[in-house]
Amino acid sequence: MDEKDETKETPTMVRTQVAVNEVGFFLAQGQDVADLKRRIESAVQAGGRLVDFLVVGNRSVSVLISASSHVVISVETVEFDTRDFGDDSVQFSGAFDML
Repeated sequence: MDEKDETKETPTMVRTQVAVNEVGFFLAQGQDVADLKRRIESAVQAGGRLVDFLVVGNRSVSVLISASSHVVISVETVEFDTRDFGDDSVQFSGAFDML
């Protein structure tokens, strides 16, 4: 292994998890977290409504958000996944199917 290979860094990306009533969803790349927060707050203020977002695997998810919903949003840096590009017309399966 030459010196170039030893200094190569693993590409990373930011992964955001949204947990709704303790059920976790990892957002697909490119999702606007600030907009999602606004839509969640708006749903609560409206007395409840469905909020849609894309998750890892490029799948669309709808959750019913109301004043009694418990929502936690967390962010972490993970190894880059080339399959996760936020297009729900190209779905894939993986470890996140077990959530």
